[in-house]
Amino acid sequence: MSEIIKHECGIALIRLLKPLEYYQAKYGSSFYGLKKLHLLMQKQHNRGQDGAGVACIKLDIKPGNKYINRVRSNSESPIKDIFSIINKRISDPEANNPKLIHDTQWLKENIEFSGELFLGHLRYGTFGKNEKSNLHPVIRSNNWKTRNLVLAGNFNMTNVKELFNKLVEIGQYPVETSDTITILEKIGHFIDEENEALYQTLKKEGYTKAESTEEIANKLDVLNILKNSAHNWDGGFAIAGMIGHGDAFVMRDPSGIRPAFYYANDEVVVATSERPAIQTAFNLHLDEVKELKPGNALIIKKNGEWAEHEYKKPEVHRACSFERIYFSRGTDRDIYLERKRLGKALCPAILKAIDFDFENTVFSYIPNTASVAFRGLAEELEHICDNVKKDKIIELGNKVSKAKLDDIFSLHPRIEKIAVKDVKLRTFITQDAQRDDLVGHVYDVTYGILKSGSDNLVVLDDSIVRGTTLKRSIIRILDRLGPKKIVIASSAPQIRYPDCYGIDMAKLNDFIAFRATIELLKETNQQEVINRVYKHCKEQAVLPKEKIVNSVKEIYKPFTSQQISQKISEMLKEKDIQADVSIIYQTIEDLHEAIPGHTGDWYFTGNYPTPGGNRVVNQSFINFIEGKNIRAY
Repeated sequence: MSEIIKHECGIALIRLLKPLEYYQAKYGSSFYGLKKLHLLMQKQHNRGQDGAGVACIKLDIKPGNKYINRVRSNSESPIKDIFSIINKRISDPEANNPKLIHDTQWLKENIEFSGELFLGHLRYGTFGKNEKSNLHPVIRSNNWKTRNLVLAGNFNMTNVKELFNKLVEIGQYPVETSDTITILEKIGHFIDEENEALYQTLKKEGYTKAESTEEIANKLDVLNILKNSAHNWDGGFAIAGMIGHGDAFVMRDPSGIRPAFYYANDEVVVATSERPAIQTAFNLHLDEVKELKPGNALIIKKNGEWAEHEYKKPEVHRACSFERIYFSRGTDRDIYLERKRLGKALCPAILKAIDFDFENTVFSYIPNTASVAFRGLAEELEHICDNVKKDKIIELGNKVSKAKLDDIFSLHPRIEKIAVKDVKLRTFITQDAQRDDLVGHVYDVTYGILKSGSDNLVVLDDSIVRGTTLKRSIIRILDRLGPKKIVIASSAPQIRYPDCYGIDMAKLNDFIAFRATIELLKETNQQEVINRVYKHCKEQAVLPKEKIVNSVKEIYKPFTSQQISQKISEMLKEKDIQADVSIIYQTIEDLHEAIPGHTGDWYFTGNYPTPGGNRVVNQSFINFIEGKNIRAY
């Protein structure tokens, strides 16, 4: 994606099922789990570069010893920073006690992160500051092990105010209204209730307080805690948690919006946001890594027993399609093939835009993340050229000659690397005009490839969201090459609606498709549509979220996708651009055919998977009309 679009976030959880001595003997290190966590986080670094955090729980540690360790960083290289800090905390005590580095009990009592349960998190900050206090894992502390909670997640909740009010109703006094703290306190509340209920039962049975502690650790019903906690949640989430005594869980939202995968053998249970991370870290085949089902939780007990349980009835599966188009790494087999299909599907519209002129068209892509989709497009172009060659050879009949065959076989798509992103440029300049000039040099272009004034230039992008980078940078850069026509093709459809489940697309006015449609309504004297939608949104603002419908869909009904794309093309071409400019978007139908298992398309269609989405989009439209440049949730 040529524009910077952030999304939350990445998780990695590891539970070692054997004593540390086992890993010391087999793998030569008691820090086997920590090293695997490092690898899992590195292989998911695409999911968050604003900050990262790691937490560890040591099992069965004697009272008086610290058993929860945590490090978080918001540096420019947070993963590197975190593990540098951890390595120093490990190596310094080891250097002073070299004879004890193989004594696992000594390690657990004296060296941080020498434990059996680990949780890592990678953050892209779509909302709020990137201060350390905002980074995961977050901790809810208590002197009773079974009441401590460490939490990290990839989530956004649409009904934070409602959840906050629920906490107030049960007597809590939360110090923040963020969804992170709200979820932490909600789960924490039911952990407290479960502890208290078990304690009262054990007390009646004659257990002492000290004896009760161990029994509570064995009997804590994590599934019941999660069922009660998630009762009113509305959002997309993959949340991982560790309870102080050693129970752990990973839970996925009922619509399967956010991804989660896991693997288990007799040595380890591991869960991540992306499948290839586990495959790489543990050298596994594709089918060995399981996808956590929507509405389910992977629960790992302190004794090492684990199972996947349903904590809430699954909804219609609406897994986020943007995960496949852009966010997740393309090393996943299925994602790789899906992205190729997305590129292939654009071929007919692209060929129509260039009048099927292969001879005078250069095909390329920008940025690098679009390379797989471009490969699918290139293969389809080659296939079409091959069919044309076959037809021409057949037409020759018995008039075949070397010269004619050479001419026929010269037909092929002209595929070139046209633009390469330069290193990140930084500047102290604050004036917009000068800053825009700098932005115009972010990409280096390959000169001398295009025939100036006669060649078309087709460039594939993952998605076009705001259009700002295209207008101020990319189209201007490409125009320097002198093409007759510039075609920008998006492997994703038009983004028309805000996301409220973790992607940094929260305001309607940010979207070039929305702005183009508003312009069309004004140009065609249909302002009454805008007024009517605003009225409907305001009327619904007082309704429960379950009764709200997406009124903003009415904004787009008067126009076809092609009309909106044409208006976008006009808006993105500045007066001094010499080439004709055409913007092509993926169709919804082709999107679904290319990515059949991930039908979460609300940012394209307005079909939100939870009731909270409809409330958010209506409020976003109200904010637009009233001139409020704020998030709608």
